[in-house]
Amino acid sequence: MSDILFHSYWRSSAAYRVRIALNLKGLDYEEVDHDLRTGAQQDPAYKMVAPAGLVPAIEHDGQAYVQSLAILEWLEERWPEPALLPKSLNERAIVRGMALTIGADIHPLNNLRILNYLKNELKESQENVDAWIAHWIHEGFTALEVLIGRHGDGFAFGAAPTIADCFVIPQVFNAERFSVDLTSFPKIRAVADKARALPAFAAAHPDRQPGAQTA
Repeated sequence: MSDILFHSYWRSSAAYRVRIALNLKGLDYEEVDHDLRTGAQQDPAYKMVAPAGLVPAIEHDGQAYVQSLAILEWLEERWPEPALLPKSLNERAIVRGMALTIGADIHPLNNLRILNYLKNELKESQENVDAWIAHWIHEGFTALEVLIGRHGDGFAFGAAPTIADCFVIPQVFNAERFSVDLTSFPKIRAVADKARALPAFAAAHPDRQPGAQTA
């Protein structure tokens, strides 16, 4: 049994980020799927681990860690090789900024609980919800396309995967899932194609997770 317990949901893009990083670092982990569609993440036992009732979370050596970027930073410091952040202080800040363009500017507005609120509480039509999703993805991707143009060399930053790619590939998956037109973002699409050809990214894909079999 692995000493890393990874709390996830197969289709969660935030959990997808962590799965990629775990795979890139070659770490063994035990994954527990919490079905967000049924509210399994609100189980009191799980909320003892993750008080907000969100995924992902990781338990290791008697401690629990929440929030995908914080978990990725912890993995990077705990298992520094292979590195997912550049050595330069300035370059690390750029990679973090690229990740947060997704993690702060896109994902929170398109999170499942936000979409459910729009549909169930505000009674928005599916057409309006889909337009909301596409709008925020386009806003964030427009900025990210510029950043990749400045700093990318096959991957989002440079010539090897970084934390930025751990965020980009799940967000592209979300965009494709909601049929968002990505024609305007050739650099993002090229990064996604290159990354998804790697075993670590391919194995992390939501459709290859055990929970997906019951979707």
